[in-house]
Amino acid sequence: MSTRTVQPGLSFEYIMWIFTRISAMSLIMLAIFGMVSALALGARTQVDLPTLMRWTFFPNPNHVINSNIPDVTLGWANAFWQVMQILIVFFGVTHGLNGLRVVIEDFVGQSIAKPSIRGLIFLLWIFTLIVAIYVVLFS
Repeated sequence: MSTRTVQPGLSFEYIMWIFTRISAMSLIMLAIFGMVSALALGARTQVDLPTLMRWTFFPNPNHVINSNIPDVTLGWANAFWQVMQILIVFFGVTHGLNGLRVVIEDFVGQSIAKPSIRGLIFLLWIFTLIVAIYVVLFS
């Protein structure tokens, strides 16, 4: 019978556990902030509910361009909304891929494949963030 001893201090698993909670709360707060900001900018009279929800979770001026709002790029396509979009993408991708890592590592256990899987998920994380930030900044 083997006993597992708990080591005090910060470990990777503990930091990612804390990050998962923080990122979930951040996503909720960013969604609320995005919706309130969109409503304050006039979305309550200019867009329907599905367009508002798209804007809240992925504030892309093209979502509003597809509605019947004239001259949307003047007020909606600015650095503030790009930062909001990058934060949502960062927290969402990191939160989701950390969950994927946890689930896969539960099935893999303590094998030699664990570092390889972590490396692949890390590369996927980097690639996804680079592509998402490119799309946010240059679309």
